[in-house]
Amino acid sequence: MSLLHVFGFGLKVGHLLWMLCCWIASMISMNWFINGEFKDAKAGLLGDSGSKMWYKCWDKISSYNFKIHHHYHQYISSKRVSKTWWRRLLFSWVISWTVASIWIFCYMSSQATEKRKETLASMCEERARMLQDQFNVSMNHIQAMSILISTFHHGKNPSAIDQRTFARYTERTAFERPLTSGVAYAVRVLHSEREQFEKQQGWTIKRMDTLEQNPVHKDDYNPDLLEPSPIQEEYAPVIFAQDIISHVVSIDMLSGKEDRENVLRARKSGKGVLTAPFRLLKTKRLGVILTFAVYKRDLPSNATPNERIEATDGYLGGVFDIESLVDKLLQQLASKQTILVNVLDTTNQSYPISMYVSNASDDGLEHVSHLNFGDPFRKHEMRCRFKQKPPWPWLAITTSIGILVIALLVGHIFHATVNRIAKVEDDCHKMMELKKRAEAADVAKSEFLATVSHEIRTPMNGVLGMLQMLMDTNLDVTQLDHVRIAQASGKALVALINEVLDQAKIESGKLELEEVQFDLRAVLDDVLSLLSGKSQEKGVELAVYISDRVPEMLIGDPGRFRQIITNLMGNSIKFTEKGHILVTVHLVEEVIDLIEVETEPLSNNTLSGFPVADRRWSWEGFSSFSQEGPMHPSSDSINLIVSVEDTGEGIPLEAQSRVFTRFMQVGPSISRTHGGTGIGLSISKRLVNLMKGEIGFVSIPKIGSTFTFTAVFTGGSSSSKEYKSQQINNQSNSVSSEFHGMRALVMDPKPVRAKVSRYHIQRLGIHVEVVSDWKKGLSIISSGGNAIHMVLIEQEVWDGDLNSSALFINNLEKTENNTLPKVFLLSNSISSSRANATTSGVCNLTIIPKPLRASMLAASLQRAMGVGNKGNPRNGELPSLSLRNLLLGKKILIVDDNNVNLKVAAGALKKYGADVVTAARGIEAIELLTPPHQFDACFMDIQMPEMDGFEATRRIRDMEQNINNRIRFRESSVETYNNVSNWHVPILAMTADVIQATHEECLRYGMDGYVSKPFEAEQLYLEVSRFFPIGIISESVGRTSTHDMPM
Repeated sequence: MSLLHVFGFGLKVGHLLWMLCCWIASMISMNWFINGEFKDAKAGLLGDSGSKMWYKCWDKISSYNFKIHHHYHQYISSKRVSKTWWRRLLFSWVISWTVASIWIFCYMSSQATEKRKETLASMCEERARMLQDQFNVSMNHIQAMSILISTFHHGKNPSAIDQRTFARYTERTAFERPLTSGVAYAVRVLHSEREQFEKQQGWTIKRMDTLEQNPVHKDDYNPDLLEPSPIQEEYAPVIFAQDIISHVVSIDMLSGKEDRENVLRARKSGKGVLTAPFRLLKTKRLGVILTFAVYKRDLPSNATPNERIEATDGYLGGVFDIESLVDKLLQQLASKQTILVNVLDTTNQSYPISMYVSNASDDGLEHVSHLNFGDPFRKHEMRCRFKQKPPWPWLAITTSIGILVIALLVGHIFHATVNRIAKVEDDCHKMMELKKRAEAADVAKSEFLATVSHEIRTPMNGVLGMLQMLMDTNLDVTQLDHVRIAQASGKALVALINEVLDQAKIESGKLELEEVQFDLRAVLDDVLSLLSGKSQEKGVELAVYISDRVPEMLIGDPGRFRQIITNLMGNSIKFTEKGHILVTVHLVEEVIDLIEVETEPLSNNTLSGFPVADRRWSWEGFSSFSQEGPMHPSSDSINLIVSVEDTGEGIPLEAQSRVFTRFMQVGPSISRTHGGTGIGLSISKRLVNLMKGEIGFVSIPKIGSTFTFTAVFTGGSSSSKEYKSQQINNQSNSVSSEFHGMRALVMDPKPVRAKVSRYHIQRLGIHVEVVSDWKKGLSIISSGGNAIHMVLIEQEVWDGDLNSSALFINNLEKTENNTLPKVFLLSNSISSSRANATTSGVCNLTIIPKPLRASMLAASLQRAMGVGNKGNPRNGELPSLSLRNLLLGKKILIVDDNNVNLKVAAGALKKYGADVVTAARGIEAIELLTPPHQFDACFMDIQMPEMDGFEATRRIRDMEQNINNRIRFRESSVETYNNVSNWHVPILAMTADVIQATHEECLRYGMDGYVSKPFEAEQLYLEVSRFFPIGIISESVGRTSTHDMPM
């Protein structure tokens, strides 16, 4: 037998273990790949770079494993180890594990015995402690009764206690002393007082030993049959006794030997003392008597024994039935392992007295627990044994046998596994093949989603676009209603497609957040514009408040942030029929310290006066609030907390646990009543997680709901990385200088609503003062201090008293100010506000519709104040004549291979007055956009035959770059290119592929924007108007929805 054979066998065993580990790891990773869970895990834990590193490491491990396997088969596998050595090794294996099993059996048996001892000790100590505690409770009650007797019997003249009163009191309070059989009080009587005492009581003091020798039942008790107590220095006759032991009344407690010793020790020590166990007179059960001395009330606490004897008034005794007490205790502590309890009086160690005796036990274990009943002279203990014999140590037996069986099986498994190495290798090869198929299936799934998205969105764009163009024609009421229903159904279908695609991208791990600079306040203004129509239809007030501590510009994904806000606010509008919907944005640090816009839960101090669910419960459990301060990954991180509260119908308690579950509705009738698919909140939660935030909610049925989420962004001033700015409706910045220095007066009785109005007005650079009624407002205006340029009155104040409204306007006109302030009405309903204004006699009142937004507010103030652009539509109305002038003189190229899409886009832009040219191929677009040209912008489809939009855009940018370089280096004259020195035509992506054609990808190819199909006319206008110096346009033009923005 050579050493090479032994070494070869060792390598064979080691290689077998290695192959098993690799096979298990491969099967687990294969399962992750097939179910798509691995991608979710790596996206959350490793990121892209981490996942790539994991792939490389796994490939290296696999290749290393195959090399070892190859060398093993080449040098070792062909040689066989001697059967004799294998048998010896197997025999040694069996013998060693047999010895180990025997040792394990002995060890576990000893452990079981020790545990049995500990269990007996624990159970015995528990019973001893409970017996002692219950005895102490009864002893305290008896001691309290001694104080009661001292106060109301000896402290009153005449006494307030007699036998009847004592009997009734002790009977009614017997529940406080469940362990006593009876209570009696014996008064101290000196020999000189005996005759007077017996006359006063009407009976003679009787001897105790007579009753002990000839016990009688209380019903047969006759005082005349008992002998009088012999003459002695003092007596202790019982004057009060509980009914159950009333037969002891008139008996001298000092005439009995045991009781005399008990009484003398009690009055000398001032503590309760116990007698030795004896048979009770009636029950013949073992019991003891607890005796307390009753002293005069003026006895000092540090009195000497002689002083205590002199101050003694009497003795109060309680009879305890020890056997009944222990029986009750054992019944309360019944357990599977019943133990036998013996209670003994061990004052005399040589002759202990049994107070409670259980049946005998054959168990050899015994535990002794010492008892302390408050009398230091007498000693007691409890001895416990198990009632049954110790069971067989089955755990030790089964464990030792099981280990031996496992050891034998391991030897058998090694032998069998060697013969199956070849099959394991084949399975490994099959697993690698399945892995490749799973990866190919994942790619195919993404391509399928992209294709389905494109093929569905393209015809839907034509359907919705043509319906919109049809609505612009002359239709009667019925036809217009039918077209609107068809358009609403198409938009609902597109929304459903978007939600399903979002869910698919989240599950496949392809959803990535963008990092662009954006204006948070402008984003929320867009959402308000989008949802304002629905809220006005239902009469629900919609408002947004952003803390001043939140930066103006942030870096993150505005589209996904807008999607979360739109989902939450859309749900609120869907389920709210009255009241308000309020969105608040703060820094997490600010909320931890103190929330600026705080509303009391279930109070009327809210935006609309309706109670709301307390938002503080919605962020319970957030990790940001469990630390001393919010933890940021870097110093320039901005941690926002956003709350959306409503006064809707609330979420039923039984449905709150499944709010964030995919495709789950609160009830079966919700989708039929309100519509929806039930995945909006699920998507929102996943998006919040991607933003490194958390989301929660609180909802009270019939009150409302409040959803709160956190999100981490980067400060907009960061210069560590170049970010492209997404321009979103920043008109308020351009007009703020026009109102700088002006002062406004807001009249609103609700503090929360007034603070929201102040927030929006201050965004325009206007100083704001708030009053709650007409009188205060007129007082500020007529005070002659700083001039008020405008007065904004809440509709609730205006409608509350139309006479006061007219009187305020008249008084306002009579003020001596050089310039009268302009009066504005903040209203949710324009039509009702105009009617009320006409009724009150005010015809020139300017109405500002809610919800308030910076650009809409600026446009209304400009028209009324005579500053800035005056040609804006009035009160949110946008006549078609104004639309046709918005893009007048602008030449726009539309490139799309679909003729229907060309017609829809061209018709939408022509509605705004643009000169539209269409092209069907990318090559045509390159020819038309070759400088010099007259185009101001271009909408470019992504997926086109021959040349897609990305390639066409890349070539156009290269061409423009070459021409700009030639002009810069004076290789060509500027006059040749229409005196334009820097050619860059805005190119906006226009595609139905929202899976692969992301906004970031479009920017990488040189595009300037992104419009997803199906699009609306307002969406095209808003996207292209960013590149033209056009004045402020009223927000009633509309805003794009979340699903119309880049996904």
